[in-house]
Amino acid sequence: MNFERNNLDLSTSPYLRQHKENPIWWQEWGEATLEYAKKKGKPLFFSVGYSTCHWCHVMAAEAFSNKDIADFLNKNFISVKVDREERPDIDQFLMRFILSLNVQGGWPLNAFLTPNLNPLYALTYAPVEPQARMPGFLEILEKIYDFYRSAGHKLSPFILSESQPPVSAEEEIIKMCYEAFDQVYGGFGQENKFPPSSTLLYLLYYSSNDQRIRLILEKTLDVMMLRGLHDHLEGGFFRYCVDREWLIPHFEKMLYDQAMMLWIYALAFKVLGKKEYKETAFKIVKSLEDTFERDGLFCSAFDADINHEEGGYYLWAYDELSRILTEEELSLLKRVYFVTEKGNFEGKNHLIRLDGTAIPLIEQKLLFQRRLKEPPFCDEKIVTSWNALLGVAFIHAYRYLSEDHFLAHARKIASCLLERHFDGVSLARTSLSGKKSSGGFLEDGAAVLLLLTYLHEETGEFKEAMDTFYAYVLNFRTERSWKESSQKDFITLPASHFDHPIPSSVSLAELAVLRATIFQKKQFFPGPYVTALFHDFYNISSLVRNGLFHLITSPQKIGWKVLPVNTIQIRGEKQEDCFAGSCTDINLDMN
Repeated sequence: MNFERNNLDLSTSPYLRQHKENPIWWQEWGEATLEYAKKKGKPLFFSVGYSTCHWCHVMAAEAFSNKDIADFLNKNFISVKVDREERPDIDQFLMRFILSLNVQGGWPLNAFLTPNLNPLYALTYAPVEPQARMPGFLEILEKIYDFYRSAGHKLSPFILSESQPPVSAEEEIIKMCYEAFDQVYGGFGQENKFPPSSTLLYLLYYSSNDQRIRLILEKTLDVMMLRGLHDHLEGGFFRYCVDREWLIPHFEKMLYDQAMMLWIYALAFKVLGKKEYKETAFKIVKSLEDTFERDGLFCSAFDADINHEEGGYYLWAYDELSRILTEEELSLLKRVYFVTEKGNFEGKNHLIRLDGTAIPLIEQKLLFQRRLKEPPFCDEKIVTSWNALLGVAFIHAYRYLSEDHFLAHARKIASCLLERHFDGVSLARTSLSGKKSSGGFLEDGAAVLLLLTYLHEETGEFKEAMDTFYAYVLNFRTERSWKESSQKDFITLPASHFDHPIPSSVSLAELAVLRATIFQKKQFFPGPYVTALFHDFYNISSLVRNGLFHLITSPQKIGWKVLPVNTIQIRGEKQEDCFAGSCTDINLDMN
């Protein structure tokens, strides 16, 4: 390997390849890069991001294309580009470090480390030239390099510890959720709004007539469905909204959000019975099939930008709408959607519903015109855990929306992941055009095991694969909890407990292993609930452990229409329901 050049042209990561023309001598991470840094005695510059990250694009065009900055980095640092979607362990470690500095995290995440992987400093976006109170990037580099030479050897090691979340009483979880709930606009908190996926799932599975739960669920589900987070024309959801009112999104579309939202809206239709939730779920599936699907699996993301314009693919100038639609159609559009001549985002209109009135012909007309535009960049990378979560979501859609081909999607995802990403020993994190990245991450193994448990429950098949992944996941268990990965080229990290924006690797592992244990008819034990809002997917496994899921045994599968959503079905000769500490004989219709 020639380290005195930019080697990202050799990478398969779409994000890394976006930086292959930079004058910086970027390297991919690996043992060879680490050994080279140690040999040269140079500090490491890690820049972590992902292919659909807006500010990553900005820094690539500015600081990372600047010759003076590149010359300084090439002389004094070993520069490493990291795709956070391929290396969640590195991203987790550096994110925890930047937060320890009381600096807001985000991407690109730029961090400086000694050759022994001890962090020196970290920051996010930095301009080429000084702006306001922010120094230019070259000045920052010079100060960090001086600090490394003078004091880098004196630094105490940064050790990432993952303490167990505080234990919470069951009744405290609903209380905490209600207190944090935004009763005016839905969701949680008073600032930008991310879909609170794990919390919504917990509340949907929690069997209660508590009116606080129904209020949280309906207001949040309705506002996400009607306002700016939802792509009303094509279906699917954007990553988050930048405001409290759920009006203007950051226009990225991530596969993991589609997976979680499909799971949520399918479940919500069963629990709350609103047909609009069923329609929303169907639109998510349509978006997935039209835009994300790639030969049985699903690509990872679509960019927010078109030619450096945020949301350009999704926004409408008023005169553009006037040209496309008749006067009558435009008038009707304005009654159903918030549309004005001034617009609601940088002089253009992002479609935000005022009510649920159906105007499918007008929407199809606009969608046809949108698809004539240059589409946003698609990251074609296949991420194992995100696809497995989507498989779980498809199973819930199959159960509660009564579409057989949703189960076929889930089976196909599992079969493709087992065939293309698993070699019998290691599970690849990602693939692109058939080329696999390195593997060995708890998140992926746990997500695949979870999918296999649902497929086994649904079909009676996949037993051997489920048992294989049960053993695979248990290899990540430590004396106290779980480790994040089995990678040898970086620090071994404790696994994350934080359930946002997708379930943490710990929470996935706990639920997946517990469900597999149940299907293997092994004993399991009660377990504690932990702090609400941050660990609610973990608390789903606590519901199961503490008897608040119906464990129904029967010779054949019972139709899901007659079962509560907090049910796990087990094949056996008896026909009984074990719930809340007691088992009773049952006689349910099998259909």
